[in-house]
This record gives sequence, structure tokens and C-alpha cells, in this order.
Amino acid sequence: MYQQPEQSRWTGRVDSVSDERAFRLHQRIRLLDLSQPLAPMERAAALIGFACDEGVRRNQGRQGAKEAPAAVKAALGRLPWHLPQGASIFDAGDVVCVDGQLEQSQAELGKAVARLLRSGAVPVVIGGGHETAYGHYLGVREALGPNARLGIINIDAHFDLRPYDNGPTSGTMFRQILDEDKQVGYCCLGIQKLGNTAALFADAQRYGCEYMLEEQLTAGPMEAAYEQIERFASAYDGVMLTICMDAISAAAAPGVSAPSPFGLAPSLVRALIRRVVSHPNTISVDLCEVNPLVDEGGKTVALAAAFCFEILLHLQCWQGDPSLRCRHHGGS
Repeated sequence: MYQQPEQSRWTGRVDSVSDERAFRLHQRIRLLDLSQPLAPMERAAALIGFACDEGVRRNQGRQGAKEAPAAVKAALGRLPWHLPQGASIFDAGDVVCVDGQLEQSQAELGKAVARLLRSGAVPVVIGGGHETAYGHYLGVREALGPNARLGIINIDAHFDLRPYDNGPTSGTMFRQILDEDKQVGYCCLGIQKLGNTAALFADAQRYGCEYMLEEQLTAGPMEAAYEQIERFASAYDGVMLTICMDAISAAAAPGVSAPSPFGLAPSLVRALIRRVVSHPNTISVDLCEVNPLVDEGGKTVALAAAFCFEILLHLQCWQGDPSLRCRHHGGS
């Protein structure tokens, strides 16, 4: 299920071959083959794709998100390089879902994320449907160990707490995690009433989930969201951020499984991303639900690439002592 990275995918405009101030990301990307032993890394982030939308299919959404890793990486490669001296960005290839084997592909993604974390790199997972988040979680839990307290921050219009009696989908991940792992806390930013039944709100309360509604974020001061992020993230040994692109207004992000007429503005989501990824407890990120097959003029792909750019730019591991982040979580 693992596909090695290919240099041929990283192309774009070249303004200079010698002046690094004029470089774009495709000129600085390095390849990382996860089928080979990994050396310890510092001040490094690694992009890993999850080419899967089987969970979306099972959830009766619009399929096509499996095409996102290639499309988003291509758009990201064309953006300018603004990372600090000594920063390294790797393409760690893709995990591909074969023949509808969702659970197996999630387990494979978990192994990849765990290996990256143990090597010292920050994984940035590009989905795929939001079932990506469960595979991401498996890797984070493996790297942190069973006793560490893990906080999950989800920027999303939906709780994704649906029952999974008939198997997991792109709408069940966080219920699965909370049922399996009592050391996890869950905070969701951007929840919409029109996207969740009253039963799901009741389930969120029963599971002890924290959340802010889309209208609270849109109409209220950002300081309230920042305070919630700070308080939540500081309570855990590690935090993973997961971003569902259907949290964003359909005007800016039409190419998703479930477009939202009352979604968040991209600038607001950018502010949330910056705040979460710069927190010293945040150790990994995923971005999900980009569907290039139904995108309009590449809007959603371009926005997802811009969010990945913001993630890379604001990671805590570029700040000060690298031992504060990008830290070694055990053997490789």
C-alpha cells in the first residue's frame, strides 16, 4: 500500500538555480523512502499522502479525495520557499487504499506516521477523506506510547462521531478513537448545527467533547478561540491537528465531499492553524477532504496547498531549541 516518492512530481517555475532567495518549494524538497531505515532528523517536516476515499464512499459522500495528495503536493511545490535556515521538508510518498481495504490502509498510514515521529520529523498528512484522521491517530498513539495524554483538535463542520456498527467511515473516526482510548481529549472548532443532528450534539456532550460553533468563531473575537486552543493544548502531552476542508465556506472551497454554504472564511482558518501548529505540544497535522474531481478552477486544491504552506511555515520546530519540537519519540 506504500508508494515511494517521485522527484518527477515536483516541478514548477524556476526563477534562479543559484539564488536560494528566489527558490520555490519544488527546488528544496527532499525525498524520503519509508521502506528504508530512517536516520534521526531535526528541524524537519515530512509530507505523507493518504490516497483514500473509501471512508467517503461508505459515508455516501462525493468520491474523489484520493486524488488530493498528488494535486495538493503539485500546487504546494509551486509556492515560494520561506522557511528558515536549516529547515528540511521531505516528501515521504503516499499510502494508497487498495480494493476498498480501508482499515488496512489506515493501519499502514499509522505505521508511517509513527516512523516519522520516532525519527524526529513532523508528519504533515495530506488526505484523502477524513478517515485519514484515524490512521494519523494510530501513528501518533504508537509513537507517544499508551500512557501519554493525547489531545485532538479538529477544524471541522462535523463532529464525525457517528456509530460504526456497520464498519468505519469518514464520519466515525473520533467516536472510534474515544471508545478505544481513554487518554484522548477531543476539541472541534467550526461545528455547524445544519451539519449535525441533535443526537450527535448529545453524543458530543456524553463523550466530553469541547467545541466552538461556526457562528461563534465567525461573530466572536478570535481571542476566545485562541484561549480555548491554549487551554486545551496545554492539558496534553501531545496534540494532533486535523483539518477538514468542508469546514470552509463553499465559495472558497467548493471541491469537498460535503460543501458548506455557511462555512468559515479561509483567513479565519489560517489564523486557527497558525495558533495550533505553533503550540509546543502540537506534534503532527493532517488535512483532508479535498476533492479535485469536483473542484472549480482548482480553488480548493490551491487553498489546501496554502494551508499546508502555513502549517510548514509556523511549526514550532523552527523556533529556538529544536528539542522543543521535532523531538525523538523512541527508536526507529
